[in-house]
Amino acid sequence: MVIVLLGPPGVGKGTQAVRLVDDLGAEHVSTGDLLRAARREGTELGQLAQGYMDRGELVPDDLILNLVKDHLAGVDADRDVLFDGFPRTTDQAAGLDGALESIGRRVDAVVLFEAPDETLIQRLSGRRSCPDCGAVYNTFFSPPASEGVCDRCGGSLVHRKDDTPETVARRLEVYLDQTAPLIDFYDEHEAPLSRVRADRPVEDVFTDFRSAVETQAS
Repeated sequence: MVIVLLGPPGVGKGTQAVRLVDDLGAEHVSTGDLLRAARREGTELGQLAQGYMDRGELVPDDLILNLVKDHLAGVDADRDVLFDGFPRTTDQAAGLDGALESIGRRVDAVVLFEAPDETLIQRLSGRRSCPDCGAVYNTFFSPPASEGVCDRCGGSLVHRKDDTPETVARRLEVYLDQTAPLIDFYDEHEAPLSRVRADRPVEDVFTDFRSAVETQAS
């Protein structure tokens, strides 16, 4: 099963994705994580993406798609795949359909997480993430047990440069302009789209999220 998660920055896709991945044993594909790994390794893609990410802008579609295609080539054909925050544009969505078709797969389910802008801004400004395992926390809503330390793997948490207030505002503008049209794309897609209200406790959101995935999988 291939699942796509949609929603604006800060809506909690990463938190929910990690929980579902743990439950299903699925492959968690986050282009943010893939890009940060490319930056740490000093690859050509990582160097090109650095400027875009620091400004809170979208990395060009061709770079993202090449990274995703390379990653999919190493994933077992029988394993569930969860795309977290990708695709981000309709061109990327069409490109993903083509990449999956080339390996005999397709998007089976799409889940859209929604929350007010005020909630998103607070979530982003307080967000801390683990570069080692991908877990995400928030100093306001869901802090780790020990400040600065990941509960899952014990790694050191980081505050991303693109989570500053100015960059957050820009990222939300970019989402509205370029990513929100994905909702229309998937409303007309063969894969069903479910909506989950994400401005609630993490457990409540996950319950609805898991239910949506199970319904679409049946």
